[in-house]
Amino acid sequence: MIKVLKSTSKYVQGQGALGQLDQYLQGMGKRLLILTDSFVDTFVHPILERCFCGKDYNLIYETFSGECCQAQIDRLARIAGDRTCIVGIGGGKTLDTAKGAAHYAGLPMVIIPTIASSDAPCSACSVIYYEDGTFDRYLFLNASPDVVLADTAIIAGAPSRLLVAGMGDAMATWFEARACRASGKNNQVCAKPTRAATSLARLCWENLKKDGLAAKLAVDAGACTEAVEVIVETNTYLSTVGFESGGLAAAHGIQKGFTHIPALHRQPHGFNVAFCTLAQLVLEDAGEDLKEALAFSRSVGLPVCFADLGYPDIEPALVRTAAEKACVPSSTIHNMPFDVTGEMVYHALMAADAYGRDYLRAAERQPQNTPHGLSRLHSNAI
Repeated sequence: MIKVLKSTSKYVQGQGALGQLDQYLQGMGKRLLILTDSFVDTFVHPILERCFCGKDYNLIYETFSGECCQAQIDRLARIAGDRTCIVGIGGGKTLDTAKGAAHYAGLPMVIIPTIASSDAPCSACSVIYYEDGTFDRYLFLNASPDVVLADTAIIAGAPSRLLVAGMGDAMATWFEARACRASGKNNQVCAKPTRAATSLARLCWENLKKDGLAAKLAVDAGACTEAVEVIVETNTYLSTVGFESGGLAAAHGIQKGFTHIPALHRQPHGFNVAFCTLAQLVLEDAGEDLKEALAFSRSVGLPVCFADLGYPDIEPALVRTAAEKACVPSSTIHNMPFDVTGEMVYHALMAADAYGRDYLRAAERQPQNTPHGLSRLHSNAI
C-alpha cells in the first residue's frame, strides 16, 4: 500500500512578503509572465516594480477576466512561450488559471494569493469550469507550485467575508480526510493518505475553532494579528495538504453539484462548501460534529441554511439535479465509507437546511455562550 504526501516546494508567509518576491525565485529565470486581474494589478503592480527595479528582470503582465476555463488557460500558455516562469497573483480562479497555463507551458509556477478564501494556492490541481460557470473537471498537475507566497498585509486588507469563505473551505478538510481514512480510499494524488496529512487536516479544524472568530474580528478592525496569521496558514497551506494528501469526500462532491443551481453561483466557493459540509455530517449521522459545525459557522458568519446562501425559495427539482450531479462516477462523494446515492444527498441537503434554520431560531431565543474563535482572546486575558 503506497502512501503519498504532496506539498508545495516552498511556502512563504508574512507581512510585506510580496516586496521580497525576487528572493524566492532562484532557478526560475528572469523572464516572468505575471497574471493578475485588473483590480489586483492596481495595488500589486507598484510593489512588484519596486521589488524588481534594477535587478535585470523582464516582466510582462496579462489580465485575467472571465472564467477559469480551458480557452483562458490555452491562451496564456501560448503567450508564455518565451517566458521562464509564470506568476499568478489574485484569487482562486486567477491562480488556477495560472497553474493550468504553467502546466501546459512546462514552466515553473509561483502562486501569490491576495485573499485567503480557499485552499487553491498550494494545490497541484486546477478546477476547470465551462465558460457558463458550470463545473468541467479537475486538471491534475504534474507538480505543486514551486513557490506559494502569502503576504498577510495584503490578505488582511481584504474584506473579512473572503477570509471567512476560506474558513468554510478549510472546515471541510478534516471531515473529508476522516471519511477517506475510514473508507480506505485514495487521496487526490491517487495514493493512501499519510498520517501526517490526516493530522494536518485535523489541525485545520482545531485552528478554526480556536482562532477563527478572533481572526475575523481583527480583519474587520483592519488589524493583522497572530490569529490572522494562523487562519491564513490554515486556509492556504494546511487545508491544501489536508484535502490533497488527506482526501476529499462528500462536501466537495456536493459542492460540484451546486454549480447546477444558478442562484448559488454568486456565493464564494467556501460558503457553498461550508453548507455542503453540514450535509456530509447529516449523511454520516454525526450529530455532535454537526452541532459544533453549526455553532462555529454561525459565530463567523458562514451559511447554515439555503437562505444564508441567498437561496430562500428552494426549488426542489434543482436541488435534486444538484444531488444527482454530486454522485456522478468521478465524484469524490464515493470516498465516503458507505455507498451514497443522489436520493440520499437530496434528503441530506433538505435536512441540513431544516437543521440550520432551526438552529438560527433557537439561537435567537437564547443568549449565545462564548463563541468559537475567541479562546485566544480569553487565554490572553487570564
